[in-house]
Amino acid sequence: MESSARREEAPLTPREIFERLDRFVIGQDAAKRAVAIAAHNHLKRIQARRMRRQSLIKKSNILLIGPTGSGKTHIARNLADILHVPFTTVDATEYTEAGYYGKDVEVMVSDLLFKANHSVEDTQRGIIFIDEVDKIARRTQGARNGAGSRDIGGEGVQQSLLKLLEGREVHVPMNVTQAWNKSDFVQVDTRDILFICAGTFSDLHDFGDDSNRMMGFGADAAGAKKKEKRISTRQLVDFGMMAEFLGRMPVMVQLERLGEPELLRVLTEPPDAITREFKELLSLDDIELEFPEGGLREVVRYSVSRGLGARGLRSILEHVMSDVMFEAPERRHRQVAVDADFVKARLSSLDDVELNA
Repeated sequence: MESSARREEAPLTPREIFERLDRFVIGQDAAKRAVAIAAHNHLKRIQARRMRRQSLIKKSNILLIGPTGSGKTHIARNLADILHVPFTTVDATEYTEAGYYGKDVEVMVSDLLFKANHSVEDTQRGIIFIDEVDKIARRTQGARNGAGSRDIGGEGVQQSLLKLLEGREVHVPMNVTQAWNKSDFVQVDTRDILFICAGTFSDLHDFGDDSNRMMGFGADAAGAKKKEKRISTRQLVDFGMMAEFLGRMPVMVQLERLGEPELLRVLTEPPDAITREFKELLSLDDIELEFPEGGLREVVRYSVSRGLGARGLRSILEHVMSDVMFEAPERRHRQVAVDADFVKARLSSLDDVELNA
């Protein structure tokens, strides 16, 4: 009750949101600050509307750009927990322009309605996370004015999303599995729904400007020290994103690739760290599990070498721990140390395809 009363009295400050995100999200300080400010403004906008006040505050929809495993989904999911609002994750590639086979964009609001236990009021202040948004870039580069061939899964989806991002009253199906049944729908106002879009935009993020690349001795060291180039709105438009779409995403945040020190912290520091999870699992079988730093560093190096980021850490550890987990009920009252030799022996047989599947 106390936290509920606090939300009614005053929104969480950007610093409070940042500090709570910081407990679960390692690194990406610039991204967490930008998201915290946008979330604070979102809360103030909702509060102003509840008080029946006219407000000039516009929606602070967020575009997260970063490589795989840099924490885009993790930031969005933890933000929803901090704000105590319904949250849903959707994949942009599942949607098509209205009238074509595939999901209409209104179905993503229906997903949020389901997560809010069909409470329209809660739905109207929730968060929708749209992943793989770079996959709906314009595929037909011929006509920039829309006069060319139809692009129902790319530009068509961007066009359909404009009304949701800006904020309109839309009719959404009550049953997500029967989105085609328009007789059973409910009206939802999307003005206060926060949209967080995310994509790797890998062609832009990984390569940047070729003219600044160094060659010869010392090139690798210089390249490692050089910060990744910031992506401009012009580059995103050239990539195939509509200017109108980007205009409705005022907060653009670029996440950096996580290095070995950050990934090591991901494994050990957060309250929901995977090493803590394995320790708890094996403690139920009376097994004391230890993770020496040398073993964890081997896991991190493997993830970095394959470009898997934080997302790959779980897959790697699941493989490393598979024999231990299989034999755990038969090895009660034991101590197990996952040291460097233990990890190396199991990673030597690991296939990349298994991790990326």
